[in-house]
Amino acid sequence: MASNDSIKKTLTVTIMLCIVCSVVVSTAAVYLRPVQEVNKSLDFKRNILAAAGLLEQTAGRKVEDVFNERVTTRAVDFSTGTFTDQVDPAKYEQRAAAKDPSRSTDLSADEDIAKIGRREEVGLVYMIEGDNGLETIVLPVRGYGLWSTLYGFLALDSDLNTVKGLGFYEHGETPGLGGEVDNPNWKAIWEGKKAYDEDGDAELTVVKGAVGPDTRDAEHKVDGLSGATLTSRGVANLVQFWLGEDGYKPFLTNLKKGEA
Repeated sequence: MASNDSIKKTLTVTIMLCIVCSVVVSTAAVYLRPVQEVNKSLDFKRNILAAAGLLEQTAGRKVEDVFNERVTTRAVDFSTGTFTDQVDPAKYEQRAAAKDPSRSTDLSADEDIAKIGRREEVGLVYMIEGDNGLETIVLPVRGYGLWSTLYGFLALDSDLNTVKGLGFYEHGETPGLGGEVDNPNWKAIWEGKKAYDEDGDAELTVVKGAVGPDTRDAEHKVDGLSGATLTSRGVANLVQFWLGEDGYKPFLTNLKKGEA
């Protein structure tokens, strides 16, 4: 009988301990969620500033302050290639909209070179302006690599063609291989490259191997990641998609003509 009592006591203690631990973990998660959301938002803004080459301005300053001071967020209607006020840029969640059939468009296999499935009807752009007008525009980009969807930002100079920066803030690629999309040396190669050719076609891409001074159309090409062919191809495809007709190209064309 003592043995049964001992087993019951052990089970009771174990169950109670599990319940207590569950309550503690759940409570911590609830209380920490606002902090996590704030940190997530700050990291998002930090990556926008990094792509635009403005991260050094956060030295000794809050990221939030620099972002609010330098960056204007605007919404773009992909169907018209113009700015829209149908959503509030401060509250609009572009990734969530892409998953909502009522707010996104299903892409055909030929259109979906970035392998994103659906493209939201409204996208965001982040504009950095100075005394002489637009200095930089940052475009959210995403696409599938080897193991994951890569989420990042592509920044273009005031000519809407010269790349100022590219960076990814979320992905699940293999560390040391596809994960080298985070390597500062590789990201630096993108700066100064040209997104479009003289005919306005999106030509920016990632090639296998290294781009040398004798490489044809070198201004449109970036070195591939060693040992990460599929991730490199994924980056090339996502860049081509978002710079193309189903992405931001119609908007950039209109913006350049002053018709956005």
